[in-house]
Amino acid sequence: MQLREILKIKGKLLITIAPDGMVSDGVSVMSEKDIGSLVVMNQGSLVGMLTFREVLQAMHKNKGSVQGLRVDDIMVKNPRTIASNVEVDELRSVMLEHHIRYMPVVEGSELVGVLSFHDVARAVLEEQAFENRMLKGYIKDSPA
Repeated sequence: MQLREILKIKGKLLITIAPDGMVSDGVSVMSEKDIGSLVVMNQGSLVGMLTFREVLQAMHKNKGSVQGLRVDDIMVKNPRTIASNVEVDELRSVMLEHHIRYMPVVEGSELVGVLSFHDVARAVLEEQAFENRMLKGYIKDSPA
């Protein structure tokens, strides 16, 4: 299954924040939308990712506070991306190898979505369930 197929099901909604935005505002958006990351965009280009990991690390360094911190102070700069025509197994390998929970997906130079490890797990589970139904149907309908 290619990543573009997962994005068709999930949708391509991107929730973004500017690099000069405040981390506290980013935390509010992530909490309200029940998401774990924000795409950091500057003049239409992907420049970073803000995830709860960076927020927690910043809180740890700043004695529990993110007050006064800008997104570009803590974001993952120039994050790794992956093409939409890549198979889901390759994405899983990249995510595991590089300890990435949220992966921006691109078509050429255009950002078309973000896939989380949760999205990948759901897609694999649904694909396996479909294959199981097909195999059971084949076995049931096979000649004796």
